[in-house]
Amino acid sequence: MLQTILFAPLIGALIAGFGWRIIGEKGAQVLTTGLLFLSALLSWVVFLTFDGETQHIQILRYIESGTLSTDWGIRLDRLTAIMLIVVTTVSSLVHLYSMGYMEDDPQWDEGQNYKARFFAYLSFFTFAMLALVTADNLVQMFFGWEGVGVASYLLIGFYYKKPSANAAAIKAFVVNRVGDFGFALGIFGLFYLTDSIKMDDVFAAAPALAETNLHFLWADWNAANLLAVLLFIGAMGKSAQLFLHTWLPDAMEGPTPVSALIHAATMVTAGVFLVCRMSPLMEYAPQATAFIVVIGAATAFAAATIGLVQNDIKRVIAYSTMSQLGYMFVAAGVGAYGVAMFHLLTHAFFKAMLFLGAGSVITAMHHEQDMRNYGNLRKKIPLTFYAMLIGTLAITGVGIPFSGDLFGVPIGFAGFLSKDAIIESSFGAQTGVGNFAFWMLVIAAAFTSFYSWRLMFMTFWGKARGDAHAHEHAHESPMTMLVPLGVLALGAAFSGMVWYNSFFGNHEKMLTFFGIEQHQVEATAEGASEDTTSHEAMAGIAPKGAIFMGPENEVIEKAHQSPAWVKVSPFIAMVLGFVLAWYFYIVNPAAPRRLAEVQPVLYRFLLNKWYFDEIYDVLIVRPAFAIGRFLWKKGDMGVIDGSINGVAMRIIPFFTRLAGRAQSGYVFTYALSMVIGMVILISWMAIGGGAE
Repeated sequence: MLQTILFAPLIGALIAGFGWRIIGEKGAQVLTTGLLFLSALLSWVVFLTFDGETQHIQILRYIESGTLSTDWGIRLDRLTAIMLIVVTTVSSLVHLYSMGYMEDDPQWDEGQNYKARFFAYLSFFTFAMLALVTADNLVQMFFGWEGVGVASYLLIGFYYKKPSANAAAIKAFVVNRVGDFGFALGIFGLFYLTDSIKMDDVFAAAPALAETNLHFLWADWNAANLLAVLLFIGAMGKSAQLFLHTWLPDAMEGPTPVSALIHAATMVTAGVFLVCRMSPLMEYAPQATAFIVVIGAATAFAAATIGLVQNDIKRVIAYSTMSQLGYMFVAAGVGAYGVAMFHLLTHAFFKAMLFLGAGSVITAMHHEQDMRNYGNLRKKIPLTFYAMLIGTLAITGVGIPFSGDLFGVPIGFAGFLSKDAIIESSFGAQTGVGNFAFWMLVIAAAFTSFYSWRLMFMTFWGKARGDAHAHEHAHESPMTMLVPLGVLALGAAFSGMVWYNSFFGNHEKMLTFFGIEQHQVEATAEGASEDTTSHEAMAGIAPKGAIFMGPENEVIEKAHQSPAWVKVSPFIAMVLGFVLAWYFYIVNPAAPRRLAEVQPVLYRFLLNKWYFDEIYDVLIVRPAFAIGRFLWKKGDMGVIDGSINGVAMRIIPFFTRLAGRAQSGYVFTYALSMVIGMVILISWMAIGGGAE
């Protein structure tokens, strides 16, 4: 079953990509979509029937070199099961949605295999992502990691005749290579210190790594902290965290289904998955996890501020994705790995739905993406409106505070439960970085509510703006696009309540859900309470389950003990953001322009995305081009062409002419050459003593 889940998308990609002439473009679409739905169905079977015990399934022998032995295998635990349903469910729905969305796309090139090629790329991406999340060792994970990078490059630049799309694809590829270099160094370091890249071996060695120093660059570092930071740098690139985030908004140049698949629900969550997967190492790297918390909180805040003023509907949702990823990293950084995965799961539903809903709006408005040209569309496309309304209620965190005390599970949309759990966990960490993250996330929650309702009000309320013809002929999307919206809307509405106790609410159920053995937790806590360090207490105990929480990790318990004002603060932030958006875009639509005129510096700062692109252009891009021009003009043209090639052009013809004269064709010339050769040989042997 697991092999079918993994390889069905690859089979679809190969047949659609290379055999489309035989099965036709329509056949390629149907084949790839059908195989993805098969993978999704089997993934849900695995998720719902999984008993929590880690399984290892070997597929084939992969690489053996010296002490390095890595098989291609599948690691099945709760983290894998969660990612299987996320990847295959979203991908299958995106495949179905694409059949309608791309049908009349004006940017297609007639007469080419564009449809088959597009669906082949989608399926190849899904296979690479599945290879990543099922990896049983770090080499296989890196294979999937780079595979999704290649697929992302192909999909972002799918409109290859658009210069902006080509530039965005190259930018995404290059920026991710920066992060991937850190990831590769982390893998090298783990192999150097543990002599293995297998997950279980690395996890078992984590306590020893915490007591090991490693000389790197200019100083000695704690090995666990250094390696955890290097792995997180890889996660920063893939998950668009601050400083390595600039590729994500530009990636909106790809088709909208690509945005939903890669940049909302699957690829960008790979970094969160990596940190949670490496929880046994992270638990022994306090400085690294503090760094993760700071970066995550700063990312959530910065992206939310930028999203306040963006006008492209897809870019608003893209910065929302970046912000929500920051939330997930905060949860993982404070040790609430289950909560991070909870938000990853719920976010996949409502964010994919928001992107696909945006695609439905774009289709209705004849591929117009500027929200300033929308308005009053809720009556034109009512089903899309209701779907995006559910997604907005989910991402902004609409729910009933303290309702869990009455019903056992809080009542609210998916984001209300998972996002609030992260905010409570950051407060429950009771550390300096945890408190910093708490306030940043609460502020970001208010901004999230504002820009999400701003999108809704500018798109579906008010008066029609922009092209009157486009408004007049706006129409609802076909069923191939609406059915995925309906399915994702169900997840956005109910997934939080269904799995709340398994991820966060009930401690015993959470341990069972993630396969963590209760006696192990008790043993580690007992060992830590004695006159030993936590590292010594854990040295002889192998981590069990999909995630690992050390004896000093009480963040979940303390999160539940948070005071009432902490638990209600996200709700207050949500209400505040909604009220401000309602006032700015419904009651007094002239207010945003006046505010921008009063605060022009701040407005331009946010509109230009904190000037990260401009700063990188000055510090990195221009110097790199200058170095390239110098090497080209002075090195290539000056030294190589002017000197080396010039000398070669004089010397080589001289020896060529000399050799040509030796080939005269006369016997006496060759006889003389033989005599001279014999004289030289005899002389050399006599002088060197070889004749004795």
